[in-house]
Amino acid sequence: MASQVQTSRAVGRARTIGWVLSGLMIAFLVMDAAMKLLALPVVLETQAPLGFVGAATARGLGVLLLACTLLYALPRTAVLGAILLTGYLGGAVATHVRVGDPLFSHVLFGVYVGVLLWLGLYLRDARLRGLVPLSS
Repeated sequence: MASQVQTSRAVGRARTIGWVLSGLMIAFLVMDAAMKLLALPVVLETQAPLGFVGAATARGLGVLLLACTLLYALPRTAVLGAILLTGYLGGAVATHVRVGDPLFSHVLFGVYVGVLLWLGLYLRDARLRGLVPLSS
């Protein structure tokens, strides 16, 4: 009986940590999408050397990012959102590789975000833990 209580508490803690981690990632991605949607000067200045020129491009990326993030935020569509965000972040990684940016600070930043997205989802979603058991 005590083992079941401990297991239940551990699952509850993992779920809470997963939602906190997911919440932080959602907040970061919504902020990034909002900056792109507003086509802030800092966005336009930093995207130009990457080959993305103009406010329309920034807004298009912002709409895409916001849509994927909203799918990730909703429990019913979170896995689809995570898959789509992984693709979006893969494009960011490829872009930084193409322009020769530094590996750990720029190229792999999308990988870091993707790992945190999936970790948060893994911890908060029992269905995903059932599909990908990391322990026996």
